[in-house]
Amino acid sequence: MRRLLSLLAAGIVIAQPALAASRCMAPAEQAMFEVAALKSELMLLAVGCQRGEQYNAFIARYRPNLVEVDKNLNAYFRRAHGAHGQAEADRFSTDLANAQSTHASSLGGDFCPRNSMIFAEVMALPNAADLANFAAGKALIPASLTTCTASPPAPAHPARPAQRAASLNVSAQRH
Repeated sequence: MRRLLSLLAAGIVIAQPALAASRCMAPAEQAMFEVAALKSELMLLAVGCQRGEQYNAFIARYRPNLVEVDKNLNAYFRRAHGAHGQAEADRFSTDLANAQSTHASSLGGDFCPRNSMIFAEVMALPNAADLANFAAGKALIPASLTTCTASPPAPAHPARPAQRAASLNVSAQRH
């Protein structure tokens, strides 16, 4: 029994860096991904469960917050991926929607009854400032998706071939 507990504890310690890797260093960045996942989940519910009116009410109430999240997400992807920022933002949105849709499909006919109450919950929030915490509490970002990149932002303009050749010659001369 003691050995089993030791193995479990070791597994948890080893798994923690992998779990933490998908989280953002800045809480504000993680919050924007959480709200984006909430919006995507509600869109899936609107389409798949005929909850369009509730989705439209959500959008109307939280429009300023959602516009800000979209703006910040696009800025994040531009910083993190340079010229490929928009493509990466689009890829993230598509991957998020696909993962959520796959999960919904796995629940089958249980998806709508199980998840439709989220509209009432989000609309009952006292104010828009609570949206990010609410979204985080729902844990809607699939484990298969990475929200923040661990690598530094890509350069905005790649080095010209002549510059790259010169830098290669300098490093070759040092060795």
